[in-house]
Order: sequence, then structure tokens, then C-alpha cells
Amino acid sequence: MSLRRPSPTRLLTVARKTLLSVLTVQLGVAIVMSLVDSYRRRGKKPKPFPVSPPSTVEVGFGSVTTYTFGKDLYDDMIAAIEGAKKQILFETYIWKGDATGERFKDALAAAADRGVEVYCIYDGFANLVVSPVFKRFPDNMLVLRYPVYAAGWRFFDLSRYGRDHRKILVVDDNTGFVGGYNIGSAYETEWRDTHVRITGPAVWDLKRAFADFWNLNRRRRIRHSERPLLLETASTWEPQIRVQRNVPRLWMFPIRSMYIEAINRASRNVWITTAYFTPDQDFVNAMRHAAQRGVDVRLLLPLKSNHIVADWISRGYFTQLLDAGVRVFRYKDAMVHAKTATVDGTWTTVGTANIDRLSLTGNYEINVEFIDESLAKQLEQIFATDEGNCLELTSLEWEARDLHRKFTEFFLAPLRPLL
Repeated sequence: MSLRRPSPTRLLTVARKTLLSVLTVQLGVAIVMSLVDSYRRRGKKPKPFPVSPPSTVEVGFGSVTTYTFGKDLYDDMIAAIEGAKKQILFETYIWKGDATGERFKDALAAAADRGVEVYCIYDGFANLVVSPVFKRFPDNMLVLRYPVYAAGWRFFDLSRYGRDHRKILVVDDNTGFVGGYNIGSAYETEWRDTHVRITGPAVWDLKRAFADFWNLNRRRRIRHSERPLLLETASTWEPQIRVQRNVPRLWMFPIRSMYIEAINRASRNVWITTAYFTPDQDFVNAMRHAAQRGVDVRLLLPLKSNHIVADWISRGYFTQLLDAGVRVFRYKDAMVHAKTATVDGTWTTVGTANIDRLSLTGNYEINVEFIDESLAKQLEQIFATDEGNCLELTSLEWEARDLHRKFTEFFLAPLRPLL
């Protein structure tokens, strides 16, 4: 009597079902963890944290002001909106319908009433929980709601699934704001983030970034005519400031390359602050190799972010980073949401892109890189202030974690490409 061997087709079917089952369980565990964490956070307020006051340095033919506290930033953004004479371009990922959100909405509406051209963009998915009443705007404001589902009939076109994660405000031709801050009352006082105000020729690069996104997506607007946003291109370039934009529709993702190139060129220090850390292995290798050749590489993350699954997945990288000599700092008592880095006291970036797959190879993002020693020194001072509110993770402490934690990190690791 002979035994029949399973056919290759059947084996492949079993393997597929097994992989699908494991992935389903992983996603289920991630959802349960998020729900439990959200329940535990209800009613809890973060503790006060150290901040640096707004500080301005001259860069090239303009200036750069750095903000680390939401109230300071929002006050200056509102003042710029109130002083607008010709045009306002406002783009945000999250726009809460709370008191702070209403403050911005009222200021933008008042500007439109006095004859200023007001263009607004917000992400539909990120604001699903915001009241529909808040999202009703006056007819004299031009508003683009980036749709929750943007692929249409092109289900398999991955370039159409990126979210609009950018945060930009440009007022007239002379003032631009960009960075990690969304719009909402919690971000005003409870989150530690970083934003910059730019003046000078580089503002035109922010204007072009806004206009390109508007013109690429304006056909999806619910209201108003399909009116393009046309700009007169400035002829002056700012060599010390470069705006890098991720545009998934065009398969353009320069921000990841910008980071890796800067890390690979480093000879003294690489100090990175990011809200979420789930990069690809090439990015991790760049940090490891820099540390191994003697560069002071430091990574500053939240001790507990607002996305518990991202926290668990990021921990899967700690062993190889610590073994290579990278220092890992975890910010306590509040959510650090900044996306900044400095290299060798010369190169700096501030922007909207986290160091994760969604930001580096998925979403619409914008980061500004600066080549300026004064600004790099300022960002290093901010990093030092933040570091004073951190717990440093040591190799001994990390290796001593219990088996449950090690298993959870291993079990959730396959979800890295999704975050």
C-alpha cells in the first residue's frame, strides 16, 4: 500500500491559508492592543514638559524661527493670517473641531471676507471623527478635502493610497510655516512638537509644494469650480534651504534618501527625534554603520506614543541599534511628535515625515533641509533640552526585559511594512 504525496498546488494552498491566518491574528492582536490602550488613556493628562522659546536665526536671504510649544506657534500663525493681504495657503493633516480648530477656521474665514484668497486642504481620513458641521466652510473659502479613498476604480494602484500628512501655512509671498504640528487644542499645550517659520525666497518652494498638490487633486473637490492654483515662479533660489517632497502619485520619495545620505556623510554626530520609528533595514544599517565608525548617533522617541502598536514594533530595532553603539532616549510624561534631525553641526531637517514606512515610502510629506551652522546649533540645543526629559535605554536594561515582551515584539514584527 503506497501513500499519496500532497500535490504542490495543495501545499501552496495550505501555506497561503496558514500565512493569512497568522496575519489575521496579528492584526487582531494589534487592534485589541490599540483599543485597550485607548481605554486606559481616557481622562489622563500629560505632565508639563520643558520647552524652548521661539528663536530666530538668519539663513541665507531670509530667516528661520523654531517653535517647540504649540501655543507660541499658533499665536504667530494666527497673527500671520490676520495680517494677510493677498493670499493664504493652509494645509493640515488633522484639523480638530475644538476651540483651537475654530480659532483657525474663524481667522481664515475673516481673511476671506476682507478679500484675501484663502485655499485650504485637509485629509478626509484623518478627520473622520470631526463633526460634519465643523467641516462646512464659507463659500468664499476654497477648500479641498483629500478623500478618504482616493484610488477610485484603480484598486491596485498603490500610488493612490497615500494620505496627505503635510502641515503647511503660507501667507502672501513672504512667510511660510511647516513642521509636525497639526491643529487642535491638545497639540497646543500637551504635545511636544517642532515647527519652523521661514521668510525669504524659500517661501516660494512651500507655495509651489502647496500648488502642486492642489492642482494634482483639485478634481476631487466637493465644492467650487475646478479652479487651478497658478503661481508666478520666483527666479531667486535659496541655496541653503531645500524643500523635499514625497509625492506617491509620482512615485517620488526623496525624504528617505535625504536622511540616509546625511547619515552616511556624518563624521561627528547624528541626532534624530521622531514620533514613530519603523524604518526599513537600509535606514537602520545607515545608523548602525555611522555609530560603528565613531559617530555620536542618538535616537529620541516617545516613551509611550499615541500608537501603542508602533511602539512595540519600533522596539524590535533596539537590539541591533544598541549593539552598534546608537544611544536611544525615550521621552517621558508627554507625547513627542517632532520630526527633526541634525548632523555634524551643519545640516538640519524639520518637517512632517516620521521615520516609518508610511511617511518615507507612502504618504504625501514635506521636509525642509537647512545647511546652516546657526540653525543646527539651535536644534542641537533643543535636542539637549528634550534629552533632559528622557530616560536613556541601556543595553543591560534592554537585554533584561521579560520573555513576554520579547515574544510580543517578535510576533508583531511582520506588521512593520504596514506602519
